[in-house]
Amino acid sequence: MAKRSNGVVASSGNVFADLGLPAADENRTKVQLAVALNQIIQKRRLSQAAAARALGVNQPKISALTNYRLDGFSVERLLNFLNGLGRDVEIVVRKPRSRKSPGIHVTAA
Repeated sequence: MAKRSNGVVASSGNVFADLGLPAADENRTKVQLAVALNQIIQKRRLSQAAAARALGVNQPKISALTNYRLDGFSVERLLNFLNGLGRDVEIVVRKPRSRKSPGIHVTAA
């Protein structure tokens, strides 16, 4: 949980954890993957229908993705969507760089 200083609560870097929500790390990861997907869709100027065809889903699924309603998506499915849009996904496992607890980080290139 975040630390208080002068009445201000500093973020831990994970809003889901700060709010005490379950599956905070998974939800943060899904949002980071959705951001990457939405950036690709926008950069390619794909309509929701075109993105749906490219990913083999229906248009309402793309609407949910673009509006960050991610309950119906697993991390694995979002990773597969990135592949479907021509992106490689690389997973690196390592010891934490600092004394903070380990976590999951998504970096889109």
